[in-house]
Amino acid sequence: MAETKMIKLIVTRQDGPDSKPYTEEFEVPYRPNMNVISALMEIQRNPKNAKGDSTTPVCWESNCLEEVCGACSMVINGKPRQACSALIDKLEQPVRVAPMSTFPVVRDLVINRQRMFDSLKRVKAWIPIDGTYDLGPGPRMAESKRQWAYELSKCMTCGVCLEACPNVNDRSSFIGPAPISQVRLFNAHPTGEMNKEERLEALMEDGGIEGCGNSQNCVRSCPKGIPLTTSIAAINADTTKHLFKKWLGM
Repeated sequence: MAETKMIKLIVTRQDGPDSKPYTEEFEVPYRPNMNVISALMEIQRNPKNAKGDSTTPVCWESNCLEEVCGACSMVINGKPRQACSALIDKLEQPVRVAPMSTFPVVRDLVINRQRMFDSLKRVKAWIPIDGTYDLGPGPRMAESKRQWAYELSKCMTCGVCLEACPNVNDRSSFIGPAPISQVRLFNAHPTGEMNKEERLEALMEDGGIEGCGNSQNCVRSCPKGIPLTTSIAAINADTTKHLFKKWLGM
C-alpha cells in the first residue's frame, strides 16, 4: 500500500432522490492509518475523478468519527458498516463505496433513515417521563440485569442491521431487528415496563416480529456486537405469552 502512494475508490453516486445511480472512480494520496472518511475528505478537498476531470464533491454523513453516532453507515466492499472504523489498510483495493440500499438515497452516500425512526416511534422506544419536574432517583436495577441491558443500550440507530437483514426491503413492512431489541431494553426498565403491553401489541401487528426470517445477518453485522437474535427470541416469547393471556382474558 505504501509503495503505490495512491488509493483507488469506486463510489456509487446519485445526484438526487429521483436520479439514476452511477459510479465514479477517484484516486487519493495514501497516508498511514487512513479510514474511508479520510479518503472522502481528500475527494472533498480536491474534487477530481481518476481521469482528472473536475466533479462535484461526494456527499456523505458523519459526526463523531468514533463509531458512536452511527451517521456514517454505508456499504464498503459489499458490507454495510461504519466508514469511520473502516481502515484503508485493512480493505481490499479498489475500495468500493455505496449507500445502503434499504433506505431511500438523498444524494450520493446520504440516505433517509425515516423508516427506522418511524419504527422506533411505533414501539415507543423511550422511557415515558414528561420532564416537567424532578422525579428524584429512579428505581434500582439488579446488577446482572443492568449489565445485559447496557449491551442493548449501545444501539446507535446506524441502520446496518436493517441493511443486512434480507426481510427489510421496499416490498416488506418488517420493522427490523433494532426496534425489536429496543423493545426488550425498555420493557426491562423499571419505569419503561409501564408501556410493556403497548409495545408488544405494536410488534404483533403487520410488519412486526413475525417478519423475522431468522437469517441472523443482523447479529453478525452489528458494529456494537449487540445480541440482536437473543433479543428477538426473548421478545418472540413475550409476545406469545401476551397473546395467550389475551385469549384467556388475563
